[in-house]
Amino acid sequence: MPDTDSIPSAPGGGLVPLPLSVDGPGRGTVRLGRDTALAAAPGTEDTAHWLRATLGAAFGLPLPPGPGEAADTVALALDPVLPAEGYRLAADPRWGVRITGGGPAGVFWGAQTLRQLLGPHAFRRAPLAPGQAAVLAPQTIEDGPRFAWRGMLLDVARHFLPKDGVLRCLDLLAAHKLNVLHLHLTDDQGWRIEIERHPKLTGIGAWRERTKTGHRASPLWDERPHGGYYTQDDIREIVAYAARRHITVVPEIDIPGHSQAAIAAYPELGNADVIDTTALKVWDTWGVNPNVLAPTDTTLRFYEQVLDEVLALFPSPFVHIGGDECPKDQWKASAAAQARIAELSLAGEDELQSWFIRHFDRWLADRGRRLIGWDEILEGGLAEGAAVSSWRGYAGGVAAAKSGHDVVMCPEQQVYLDHRQHASPDEPVPIGFVRTLEDVYRFEPVPPELTADQAAHILGTQANAWTEVMDSQQRLDYQVFPRLAAFAEVAWSRLPAPADRDYQDFTRRMTVHYARLDALGVDYRPPGGPHPWQKRPGVLGRPIDGAPPNV
Repeated sequence: MPDTDSIPSAPGGGLVPLPLSVDGPGRGTVRLGRDTALAAAPGTEDTAHWLRATLGAAFGLPLPPGPGEAADTVALALDPVLPAEGYRLAADPRWGVRITGGGPAGVFWGAQTLRQLLGPHAFRRAPLAPGQAAVLAPQTIEDGPRFAWRGMLLDVARHFLPKDGVLRCLDLLAAHKLNVLHLHLTDDQGWRIEIERHPKLTGIGAWRERTKTGHRASPLWDERPHGGYYTQDDIREIVAYAARRHITVVPEIDIPGHSQAAIAAYPELGNADVIDTTALKVWDTWGVNPNVLAPTDTTLRFYEQVLDEVLALFPSPFVHIGGDECPKDQWKASAAAQARIAELSLAGEDELQSWFIRHFDRWLADRGRRLIGWDEILEGGLAEGAAVSSWRGYAGGVAAAKSGHDVVMCPEQQVYLDHRQHASPDEPVPIGFVRTLEDVYRFEPVPPELTADQAAHILGTQANAWTEVMDSQQRLDYQVFPRLAAFAEVAWSRLPAPADRDYQDFTRRMTVHYARLDALGVDYRPPGGPHPWQKRPGVLGRPIDGAPPNV
C-alpha cells in the first residue's frame, strides 16, 4: 500500500505564493487517513465543503464531521484577532491540522495552503491508488495577503470561454490565492451576457460571422462563425461558485467605446447621422474600433436598463464600465453630438466622454455601487468616487492616487499576459512586449513616488488576459501560466524591492508547483520553451519590442 514516501515535497512544501512565516518543518509526519475527522466551526462551512470535495476526492477520504478537540482532526475555526484574510495553519502528529482564520476567507486560504503541503497528488480528482496516504510535515505557518485586490481579467468577449472554462478559471485563481475575477463581458467582437429586456444583444451581438487569426495585419481568417453567451442562470452559478471560493466577480460593460456589438444589435445606439448604423455587424477583427455610442438620452436609458440587470446578478461593490480607447472622430463629425456638447456646456469631446462616465458614476453610487474604469476616464476630469484600472503604465494610477482616488495597478508593460513570454520565434502568435516569468516576478504594484497616504489608495493589482489571440482554453493556459503564479506571489506576499527578490528561490518552489499544475491539467509554457503542439507557425503576431500590441 502506498505510504508517505510516495509523496514528493520540498522545503516548506514549495509553497506558492510565499507565506509570511513558516516554523518548521519538524520531524515526523502528520497523516490524514480514513479516520481523520473534519471539524468546522460556524463561519467555516464553505471551506469544509471545499476540503471534502477536493482532498476527499484526491485521497479517497470521507472526512466525517467530528469534535475539534479530538486527535486526528482537521479543525477549522475563526479568530478575529487575525486579519480577515489572514490565517494560521498548525500541523502536529498529536492532533492533526488546525486552520484558524481572521474571517471565512482566511480559513479558505489556509485550506489552499494545506492542499499544497499535501503534494501534487492533492490536486487530482481521484486517488492514484487505493489507500494513498495524505501526509505533511509538522509545522506552523502564519500568513496573510499584502493587497486586498488580487485579480485577473478574463476577456470572454473576443473569444468566448464556455461556462465550464470560467468555473475552471475560478478554481485556478483560488489555488493561487487570487480573489478577483474581472470578467470582460462586452466588446466590439461580442456581447456575452443575457439581458432579458434587450434580447438582441445576444440574439445578434453574441456572434460574429468570422474571426481574424493572429494580429490584425495577418492575412489569415477563421471562416467559422464564433460566439456564445452566458444566460442569467449561468452568471448566477458563476457568481455563487466564486463566492464559495471567496472570489469577487467584477463585471465589465464597456461604455462608450468598444461597443460595435451593441450597436449592431440596436442601431439607434450609434451615431446614425455620421454612419449607416443599420449596416454594422459584430466586428470580426482587432484594434481600436471607430464606432462609439451616441451621447443621447436613449443611450443612457438603454445602458441603465442593462446595468439594472447586471446589478441584480453581480453583488460586487465595483462595476467596471471600460471607458478606454474611445475615438472621438464620430462625435466631432456628428451634428447631434456637437449639439449635445453645446447643450451641456462642455469644453469638447473629451468632456463628452467624461459626461458619460460621470453619469454612470452617479447612477451606480445611487444604488450603493462604485464605478471603476480604465485610466482614460481621467481624461476630461475624473468622476467623483470612481476608481481607476491603470493599464497604460503607472502614470494614470499615480495621478489618480495623488488626487485621492483608489487604483488597481495593471500596467500593460508588466502584467498583460497576452504578451509574449520570450523573444524566440517559436512563441505562438507573439504579441507586444517580451515579459518573462522573472519580469512578472519583479513587478512592483506601488510606484515609489507615492507617499504613504497616496499609496494607501492602491487597492491592489491585476493581471490581464486579453483573448484576441487566445482562441481556446489550451492557448489561454499557455499564455497565463506559469506567469500567473509569479503574479500571485507579487499580489499576496510581502516581497522586498524588485531588485532584491529571490527569483532563484521562486524557481525552486516552482519545480514543485509545476507538478501541481500538471495534476490540474494546465497546459502551461514549460521553462525551456513551448512544446511542439503549443507552437502556432505561420500565425502572425506583432513582435515589436517596446511597442504596445494594439491587436
